[in-house]
Amino acid sequence: MDILGLIVGVGILVVGAYKGLNALPLTLFAGMVVILTNGMDVWPAFAQSYMTGYVGFFLAFFLIFASSALFAKIMEETGAAMAVGYKFIDWFGKHRSVLIVFLTTAALTYGGVSLFVVVFALRPIIMILFREANIPRSMAIGPLVAGSATFTMKSLPGSPQLTNVVPTGFFGTTLTAAPMLGIISAIMMLVLQIFYFRYEERKSRERGETFSFMEGQNEELYKVDRDKLPSPIVSFLPLIVVVTMIIGLRTVVTPAAQLVVISMLVASTLAIILNWKRIPNLKNIINIGSGGAITAIAGPASVVGFGAIVQATPAFQTIVQGLLGMEMSPYALAALAPSILAGITGSSSGGLNISLQVLADHLIASGANLDLLHRISAMFAGTLDTLPHSPGLFLMFPYLGLSHKDGYRYVFWSAVVIPTFVGLICLAAVIAMAG
Repeated sequence: MDILGLIVGVGILVVGAYKGLNALPLTLFAGMVVILTNGMDVWPAFAQSYMTGYVGFFLAFFLIFASSALFAKIMEETGAAMAVGYKFIDWFGKHRSVLIVFLTTAALTYGGVSLFVVVFALRPIIMILFREANIPRSMAIGPLVAGSATFTMKSLPGSPQLTNVVPTGFFGTTLTAAPMLGIISAIMMLVLQIFYFRYEERKSRERGETFSFMEGQNEELYKVDRDKLPSPIVSFLPLIVVVTMIIGLRTVVTPAAQLVVISMLVASTLAIILNWKRIPNLKNIINIGSGGAITAIAGPASVVGFGAIVQATPAFQTIVQGLLGMEMSPYALAALAPSILAGITGSSSGGLNISLQVLADHLIASGANLDLLHRISAMFAGTLDTLPHSPGLFLMFPYLGLSHKDGYRYVFWSAVVIPTFVGLICLAAVIAMAG
């Protein structure tokens, strides 16, 4: 009954998300189902577990959300984001708009920019790219998630993303563990994802789907003559500053969240100075930009709160212990456990951390190659983590003016199916070579 309740609770989140329900009431209802079916005390479960997860996420990410949203608003209002978008079109052609978003997202996240920052920075650029190419806005979620939460997060050696960092603390490995396996898997994912997005774009045109702005969005901002936009150099400079600071100062300024906030504020200040004459009302831009972070963070924080309830249930502990007791290749276990636990919690780094807390000693004692264990566990943590109840999706969908029903299929195929398929091929090859 307790495990069934866990499944039903996650199912409620999935169905509710497709129905367009708000994350807060949805997670409270799903949390109540999980609590009651697991025989937990209702008030402590919500007041302690749920709120600890909710507030913990808020504390960890609010300043990042606020500074990133402010930067995005400044770039949008000044026309700098549109100038960047048009320059991309000049370089690569508007028919490659989806590919531009995909590769730009991948480059930023591999450089250390988190997905919570990427969605803010790229939304205004996406609007101009997709409008010019007349691609439905619903497709944008695919390249955003695939570029930020697949091969750059877990496969490419040296990735600073948390999913690649977690195994180092358990196995004593480095961020470049098993480089050949990582590079090969990343190339496979990249190629398959590009083919998939081309397929979806072609089918979309055949269906006659077209671009539309978000409800309530100021469309006049995007109807400015190109000659009246800032120069490309002025427009790109704040973005370059963000990436350069995050990459160049990551060993100087810690923690990472502090570096992101400082980088965003420096870039925002620079964007204001460079475009001072283009800013009609700085007070409104600051109020709307930074204030939007409160709305943006509420959804993912609620889902993290639900995940905290899940982790406190007897059912979750039963699943963890069941995984520990399974007899299989250490490489298969290093793949299965993080995948399942990341799927339940909706977090690749969370599921990976929990699984390795339990399994690391057992995996090390097996004599398996630690670098391969690092890469396999990270790769599979980033498969089922992007099921519909993933906290990140409760940020990205609303911020793009979309619902799960509008565009989750792009996420499912590009960030769940393709990474899982590639992961299974790599896992089979590793087991075959080890055997």
